[in-house]
Amino acid sequence: MSQTHRQNNQLPNNIPQLQNLIKRDPESYKEEFAQQLSHFGAMFKIFLLTPNEYNKDLDDLFIFLGQVARCYSEQLAGYPQQLMDALEKFGSVLNTENRLSMCRALILMRNKNLLEPTDLLPLFFRLLHCQDQKLRKYLETHIIADIKSVNSKHKNMKVNTVLQNFMYGMIKDGNVKATKMSLNIMIELYRKNIWNDTKTVNVLANACFSKVTKVMVTAIQFFLTSEKPDDSDSDSDSDAPNVKDVAMANRFNKKTRKREKNLDKMKVLMKKKRNKGKAPNYNFSALHLLHDPQGFVERLFKQLESMNERFEVKLMTLDLISRLIGTHQLILLNYYPYVKRFLQPHQRDVTKILQFSAQAAHDLVPPDAIEGVVETIANNFVTERNSADVMAVGLNAIRELCGRCPLAMNRDLLLDLALYKSYREKSVMMAARSLIHLFRDINPDMLHKRDKRKPTLADAEKTTKQFGQIDAKELIPGAEALIRNPDDDDDEEVDEVSDEDDDSGDDGEEWVNVSHSEDEGESDDDAEEEETSDKDGEDNKDDKVENISEENAVKTAIDPAVRKEMAKDLISSTILTDEDFKKMEKLQMQKEIVGVRKGSAKKRKASEALDVVAGQINELVDLSAIENIHSKRRHDKEARLESVRKGQEGRDKFGSRKGKMNPYASTSNAEKRKGKNFMMLKHKIKIKKKKSFKEAQFSYRRTLEKTRKRMLKSK
Repeated sequence: MSQTHRQNNQLPNNIPQLQNLIKRDPESYKEEFAQQLSHFGAMFKIFLLTPNEYNKDLDDLFIFLGQVARCYSEQLAGYPQQLMDALEKFGSVLNTENRLSMCRALILMRNKNLLEPTDLLPLFFRLLHCQDQKLRKYLETHIIADIKSVNSKHKNMKVNTVLQNFMYGMIKDGNVKATKMSLNIMIELYRKNIWNDTKTVNVLANACFSKVTKVMVTAIQFFLTSEKPDDSDSDSDSDAPNVKDVAMANRFNKKTRKREKNLDKMKVLMKKKRNKGKAPNYNFSALHLLHDPQGFVERLFKQLESMNERFEVKLMTLDLISRLIGTHQLILLNYYPYVKRFLQPHQRDVTKILQFSAQAAHDLVPPDAIEGVVETIANNFVTERNSADVMAVGLNAIRELCGRCPLAMNRDLLLDLALYKSYREKSVMMAARSLIHLFRDINPDMLHKRDKRKPTLADAEKTTKQFGQIDAKELIPGAEALIRNPDDDDDEEVDEVSDEDDDSGDDGEEWVNVSHSEDEGESDDDAEEEETSDKDGEDNKDDKVENISEENAVKTAIDPAVRKEMAKDLISSTILTDEDFKKMEKLQMQKEIVGVRKGSAKKRKASEALDVVAGQINELVDLSAIENIHSKRRHDKEARLESVRKGQEGRDKFGSRKGKMNPYASTSNAEKRKGKNFMMLKHKIKIKKKKSFKEAQFSYRRTLEKTRKRMLKSK
């Protein structure tokens, strides 16, 4: 008998080897495959009589037939249905290992497109009822991966509709584990942007009212889950003015005493605008896809009032309600009296409750409803019987509330809170000043005269909105920058600020015109300076020289009202470019600095005067904005030792921090003296010997004699 014949006789007992040979040459091993298939049929019938007993040989055959199913598709045409029927009938009582092998075999055939997802996935969803955590986790991973592969090239709406309808029924299933697993699958598919439609979101919203706590918490967490921030650079910042442009413009500006100060102010403004332009790190798309947010939030609040769950679950529900109110600007007047009950300094997680109170405030809420919350915070937190940290947290919370609903603050209470700007504790002082800075921007008329900042051109354009008033803009802010000065050439572009009462500052200088066109001829001095500083000869250097500081503002003969009408006609008939928007934004930033009249208020630092920029209110309230407390540095022993150890980092032991500039340089005389023999330095050492009592007495007597003789000579 040949070696090959002996090998073929051993194949039925060596399934992995047979599987490998069949994949290489299916036609040559049909007999061996038929023998294994017949053996499987007999063993499978016996297995179904006692499905709870483990069968190792049958376990191997499940995987073997799944691997070679593509090679013998006709012979194994009924094999997938045979396994699916067994799992459907005996799924809950099958042996765990054999059941897992049967599922793996079906997945192998599904990956080879021998099964349709609409036939297999409903079975897997029903198998989630099994009390087998390993199986449920395995099926969850496959379901997500399979649906993702089905929608990889394009959305397969036919398959998605069938699977979604089946899964929506699974969520209403009485089995808690199957319901929660189905919910997790839907959430994961939503986050992978596969099932991110409104139907999925609203089904998840209905799960928030489940009687099962785990299901309800999972659904609520879905709407509260934060996304990772996008690390990629945003293209929106490229159109905004940068510090380089400001510095370049400041270099060519007319030299005055205020030039450097205005440059610092502009840097602060641009930094705040960059921070304002960053997108929040939270996912609001799910909240925006709700069909009936008003009805949803009312049902959710009704459930909260009768809820007997843990306090953490109530906090999550409060958070979701506040986000819905703030995002959709809903009206839920019962929410604010409910929150007032928890606004006590000793309340657990009171900073989060303060955050939820601020998130639920917006312009459309009647001020009377939120005014009670503001007064409660002021009475319970901002009082001297509390610690400084509690007072600072209360002031920060009031600031966030008033930033979203300014009309909730009455003038008497604001004047009382503003007095804490000179409080002995720094945390309270800084919190009170931040509240003052907010009202300097949104409603300076409510402040005392000494607390108002120097009026600017931007302040002159702002109006205090009344309740229900819509602030409709007839003109894009800063569009006046696109109107050319009539005294300039046709091809010259000028950034302008005009006001009849404008003044250049304390030095009494007049406004000057600054040209920015590359075709416009420069003055001799500016041309020489430009030629010296830029040897590359770039013709577009002057395009960066913009009118930024106060001294660059242009006084024009055109009346401001006429300029606005001209700007309206221009933007309605012209397609604006990125450069145009950049100029308009620069003009608006310039208006934040330029005062409307001389000596209107006392001078302040840029960090104080520009602390709050209009429009910097986001949908969400950052918890750190309420918990931001300016505290004194610790001066105990641990803090001092920590400071000492920090200063010793990166320093050689018992050595200088600097060391030599050049390690190969010659040593100094002092260093050479350290290496010399003592006998060579003996004669240079002056030994200071302590005087004895007799020697000291003699020296003192001699000093007295000299003093007496000096006094006699003077007489």
